[in-house]
Amino acid sequence: MLKLRKILLCDYLFIGLLILVLLISIPRLISHKNNLNTNKIIGIITIISKKDNKVQLIIKSKELIQATYYKELNIDLGDKVLLTGDLSKPNTNTTENTFNYRNYLSNKNIFYIMKIKSIKKLKSNKNIYYEIKKLIRNRLNNNPYLYTFILGDKSLIKEEVKESYQSNGISHLFAISGMHITLFSEIILKLLTKLKVSEEKSYFITILFLLIYLLLVGLSPSILRGVLFYIIFSFNRIYYFYIKPVNLFILVLIISLLINPKFIFDISFQYSYSISLSLIILSKQLQSNNYFISLLKVSLISFISSLPISLFNFYQINLLSIIYNLFFVPLVSIIIFPLSLLCLLVPKLTIVLNIFTNLLENISLLLNKISILKLIFIKANIIVYIIYIVLIIIYLITNKKKLLLILFLILSIHYICPYLNNNLFITYIDVGQGDSSLIHINKKNILIDTGGIPSYTNDRKEFIAKSITIPYMKSKGIKKLDYLILTHGDFDHMREAINLVDNFKVKKVIFNCGKYNYLEKELIKELNNKDIKHYSCIKQLSIDKNKLYFLQTKDFNNENDNSNVIYTEINSYKFMFMGDASITTEKEILSKYNLPDIDVLKVGHHGSNTSSGKEFIKKINPKYSVISVGKNNKYGHPNKEALDILKDSKIYRTDKQGSVIFKIKNNKLKIETCSP
Repeated sequence: MLKLRKILLCDYLFIGLLILVLLISIPRLISHKNNLNTNKIIGIITIISKKDNKVQLIIKSKELIQATYYKELNIDLGDKVLLTGDLSKPNTNTTENTFNYRNYLSNKNIFYIMKIKSIKKLKSNKNIYYEIKKLIRNRLNNNPYLYTFILGDKSLIKEEVKESYQSNGISHLFAISGMHITLFSEIILKLLTKLKVSEEKSYFITILFLLIYLLLVGLSPSILRGVLFYIIFSFNRIYYFYIKPVNLFILVLIISLLINPKFIFDISFQYSYSISLSLIILSKQLQSNNYFISLLKVSLISFISSLPISLFNFYQINLLSIIYNLFFVPLVSIIIFPLSLLCLLVPKLTIVLNIFTNLLENISLLLNKISILKLIFIKANIIVYIIYIVLIIIYLITNKKKLLLILFLILSIHYICPYLNNNLFITYIDVGQGDSSLIHINKKNILIDTGGIPSYTNDRKEFIAKSITIPYMKSKGIKKLDYLILTHGDFDHMREAINLVDNFKVKKVIFNCGKYNYLEKELIKELNNKDIKHYSCIKQLSIDKNKLYFLQTKDFNNENDNSNVIYTEINSYKFMFMGDASITTEKEILSKYNLPDIDVLKVGHHGSNTSSGKEFIKKINPKYSVISVGKNNKYGHPNKEALDILKDSKIYRTDKQGSVIFKIKNNKLKIETCSP
């Protein structure tokens, strides 16, 4: 035992083991190679959840399959079932720097999804493991915060609320962590002490409870870390190994990566381990007789240590989160989490829990409206984030304050980067069955249309502004829209406008000619509330030396025919945006203007046969044609007739090529796509 203690006191042992585990993990990180080609799957239901009028299942077959069904099901956890349906690989993101669903599922070792056509129960569950899981879930009664704090499942919390937690920098409080595991363990230990169980046996019984809990809720990174750390800490205390806390932490990391090396790609894993490590290293400096001073130090260090993760994944930090945590940490850790545990024993206390969680949600939503210290950072080269990480690690080891000044200096340069370059690009954003185009010129930003029809990519509902447009603009370092131009009032062109002005700074909004419809009137109310200027039926906009010409100013008493048609010339390249303008509008424009050859045409009405008339296309002779259209849309867009008329141009379709970016540099046009 003495020899073992001496060995375990060697710091290099743990560092060496970590390097070895990282090396042997590389082959396990190689992408999945199996190719499933079947429409029938037999397996066991390991997870079942109901949301948005659909049932989502995780099926354990030869491998894990995520399946979705849009009808009521008479099945339960542990049942053996036969699924028939369409099996496919999840799509990747079709707009750069946005959420990649394929990678997300791959990190959970799920490589295929199925849209279920029929399901047949082959055998009912007789496994006690699943029976206990069902018992616990029934006990929780679909309460979102009981699910969150008992099972580590945040799926029942409203999306708007979850977004506010993330934006306010407090989402870490809703991952089961060491704090929660420690409280849970202390309750068990105190009960065992009252029963006069010896200390050593008490620890072993507590560890047994934690392992059972871990198996029941699943191996999520934060829960696994909390349980493993407690177990290893307990052994260290019982057998007097005197292993340093930081080495205990490294050992937990090693075991976690051996269980699943893909944890390293999980954002909650990254947050959990980076914050925990920093707090362990600086534990002495964080101590204070004043609880709130100590909490402030913890909040500040947590913010600094998680900074590269936030910048890399969300392109934004909220400086006020350091202050917010002074309120939210006590509320969650002292009141809400303990109440959640008590609700398991006394369900009637859920009424009290709901009072506090409603307070929590309302305050978070209110604070989320404060944007003054929410800072947006352009997506940088990976080297920049590595520099951040290295500086933070050296600071944690040496505690030299000068390193924080260097960190702040680099952060400041990173923040002002968009103001220092003159990147010029036009992005036709893939918003499914709809339109949205972003023009970035002379540090000014113009968004033409917003999209609006929620897409169900891989059966996952995506609201365009929050999941695609806003993250994409943030990744480009865009902090405001100078103009939001709406070609017309159709749902698929402007439904996301309210989401945009509620979540992003918009200076001016431009409407088309004609009467305002219901959607436009609703938006105008919001614009007036926010004191955002708006105009309609204008003829041109001046963007520094560039001009945007609005070619359609006639009132046709038809929303599509009234679409704003916009022409602009940027660095001698000519662009035209047609909205949903029909052949009628095209003829009117031809009668009024002598149009030149167009370099890039945003094709009218998603390639419908009501637009892109032969005469119009022959006159403008586009070199490139971009059709913004949803994959497998019910309208049959783009129409074959329209494609034939456009055949002399190079056609880009968002359903096939994803978002299309035209970059202009040194007067040369470069085209990039983000294919699914």
